[in-house]
Amino acid sequence: MKHCGTQRIETQRLVLRRFTIDDAEAMYRNWASDPEVTRYLTWPAHANVTVSRDVLTDWVSLYAHRDYYQWAIVLKEHGPDPIGSISAVDLNDKVAKVHIGYCLGAAWWHRGIMTEALSAVMAFFFDEVGANRLESRHDPRNPHSGMVMKNCGMQYEGTLRSSDRNNQGICDACWYGLLKSER
Repeated sequence: MKHCGTQRIETQRLVLRRFTIDDAEAMYRNWASDPEVTRYLTWPAHANVTVSRDVLTDWVSLYAHRDYYQWAIVLKEHGPDPIGSISAVDLNDKVAKVHIGYCLGAAWWHRGIMTEALSAVMAFFFDEVGANRLESRHDPRNPHSGMVMKNCGMQYEGTLRSSDRNNQGICDACWYGLLKSER
């Protein structure tokens, strides 16, 4: 793959951009402190804005690496504050594979925002980075996440039983993927 780091991506309604430390308050307020948002994620809801600031300090430092991809999701009509995030949570250069993870503040669920963000990020990875395979997974108790994957053209590949862990404990994982040749 031809890594180029987290680049600004713009869609009809969204700006996907790098996070800054100044995003800590919005991150905490809009999604990271909400146990409903983090219910099926691997990290707990942030207890305070200091946790969000510490996470962002780490993420911002990682932007120096060309193979680091972490976007703030900004809804243009909402202003400059991010309402969620989308990232490459795992990369495998040997097979040109990118595993994508995402989360969005509950106030913006069911509006097609994450589908729009994921579609844009998928196009970026296929067209700019040269990925051959994009994949994602979700807890089957969170079917809306799987609908986002389906809406973006990913194909359901199977459920691995008791193969993952999130804030609900050990869980099954529904896997979706798309190859560049299947676009």
